Amino acid sequence: MRVLVTGADGFVGSWLVRRLRRDGHEVIAAVQQDRPLLAAGAPAPWGIGVPTVPFELLDGASVRGIVSIGFDAVVHLAAVASGGDARREPADAWQVNAVGTARLAEELGRSRGTGKADPVLLVASTAEVYGAGDGGRLRVETDDAAPCSPYAASKLAAEDAALEVHRRTGLRVVVARAFPHTGKGQDTRFVVPAFARRLVAAKRAGVKEVKVGNLDPVREFLHVSDVVEAYVDLLRLGVPGEAYNVAGGSAVSLRELFDRLAKIVAHDAVAVPDPELVRPADIPHLVGDGSKLRALGAWHPKVDLHETLVEVADAQAH
Repeated sequence: MRVLVTGADGFVGSWLVRRLRRDGHEVIAAVQQDRPLLAAGAPAPWGIGVPTVPFELLDGASVRGIVSIGFDAVVHLAAVASGGDARREPADAWQVNAVGTARLAEELGRSRGTGKADPVLLVASTAEVYGAGDGGRLRVETDDAAPCSPYAASKLAAEDAALEVHRRTGLRVVVARAFPHTGKGQDTRFVVPAFARRLVAAKRAGVKEVKVGNLDPVREFLHVSDVVEAYVDLLRLGVPGEAYNVAGGSAVSLRELFDRLAKIVAHDAVAVPDPELVRPADIPHLVGDGSKLRALGAWHPKVDLHETLVEVADAQAH
């Protein structure tokens, strides 16, 4: 199978490219032109043997050019993926996440209409589209979407844009709503590596106090490899027009997460609230029911939370 991965040099993208290659798929990695990966001599995170092509979601010619190559499947990961970045520049998030996805889906739908290709388009969305919810219940795909951040709203718009193309052209669109995930290589804009880095730095400096945001929210945290396995399954088995939670259902508060990381780092830290780190309109409870995805086959999370946290803490220590 020939697979295009947009945002291939991102955190999840690099894991996915390696996973697809293990199965023997032909993978084309699409990355932004101004990213370091395209600089002369820069090593690709997935090693040699993967063609890398420049790609700009906001450039119609770039999108048409890459679609003309022809693929069996497209995994669309390119996005403004940080909630913080989206809050600072919401218009950019809407342009990239919503308009960019609409442009890609439209070109793929047109290509399908010519009979040249009939690809699956897997749109990587987010569990944050569910919004604040109603207490501690596991989120299911039939829940109303009520995003409460520019990031989540723009990702829901991306879903809608792709699914509209599906209904109009028959493009095989599958939506993956991934719940929080982490692992080695994730940027410290995200909570698990951010906690780990601050704890490691505090230990080295001999300081007990570590700045944190709101520790009350409850989340689940999957290992990125389990999310990638889910994407691979959805490429093969996902029903076009459907959305699937990528979720394990195991809840942990950010307070417990901080304490567990502190124990792994072996630092007797004291969490100190910092208003600058508090997210506005934070979701109090975001844990998912992944039974719809599991019903497709044998997918289930394999990496437990402790192993995941050890990996991230070790990555931040070196």
